[in-house]
Amino acid sequence: MSVMTNFKGIIPAIAVPFNADHSIDEAELTRYAAWLGKRRGIVGIMTNGHTGEVFSLTARERAEVTRIVAKALAGICPTISSVVCEGIKDGIEHALMAKEAGATALDIMPPHHWLRFGFKREHCLDYFSAIGEATRLPLIVHVYPAWTRASFSSELLAELARLDHVQAFKIGTREMNKYARDLKAIRAAAPHKALLTCHDEYLLASMVQGVDGALVGFASLIPDLIHDLFAAVTAGDLKLAMKLQSMIDPLKDAVYGAGEPTGEAHGRMKAAMQVAGVIKDATVRPPTHAPSAEEMAAIRAAVAAAGLTVQAAA
Repeated sequence: MSVMTNFKGIIPAIAVPFNADHSIDEAELTRYAAWLGKRRGIVGIMTNGHTGEVFSLTARERAEVTRIVAKALAGICPTISSVVCEGIKDGIEHALMAKEAGATALDIMPPHHWLRFGFKREHCLDYFSAIGEATRLPLIVHVYPAWTRASFSSELLAELARLDHVQAFKIGTREMNKYARDLKAIRAAAPHKALLTCHDEYLLASMVQGVDGALVGFASLIPDLIHDLFAAVTAGDLKLAMKLQSMIDPLKDAVYGAGEPTGEAHGRMKAAMQVAGVIKDATVRPPTHAPSAEEMAAIRAAVAAAGLTVQAAA
């Protein structure tokens, strides 16, 4: 199995269709993944992110989702799996399961007990190094918001950038001064490694900082719009980029409201995907709830305004 080498472009964090009984809908996930992988500018697809409701999936189910997606994407584009664990032992175990299932790169989220207790620099370096050594797969550093105790300093990001296994950064700093410092620090340490925004709720503002693409759950819903936005930014066409962002904004407001991605926002995005014909069923796993009637009205209006009903997956 070859490893993923190009991380520069658009990488959707894929949503997972469920049946009414909350089991994984393999047929629908297969169809949807193949459709998404063929959209313009897609260089890979990531499973087991927050958009994929990873915290509702068992370890075996996470590997199964990766297996289904990797099989569907064979000959289309690479599959990445996120690793969401609490320590080195289970992190390596999950990562090896993902590799066996067909992942050719890994997105590494910080262990979530760091959100409560914080961490030391060496904890982070040891975690990434151990998973990289065990799997020999390229790693994406998943950067959490600056306000969390799992936030990485700019200096630590530079150290991570120097690790051989680290090839890209999924940057969700969500504080623009620190975001700019983080980009600068990583570029100075390793200029060739990919910087990817994961700021679903303000794409244009984060793209114009000089990134190499986007790794966002929002691309599960609007891959073409996000590709076109990034292409306009790359070409220096700010007028077109602002026009595209204005098309995205109603969808962003309907899905994310005034905040950043949350479990309920992922439920609203799934509903928008169903309204747009991207997936057949918007079922979410508890404890996430389906959108309210008021939220559904806003979602339908935003989908119609963006003309998304014409992009239904074949």
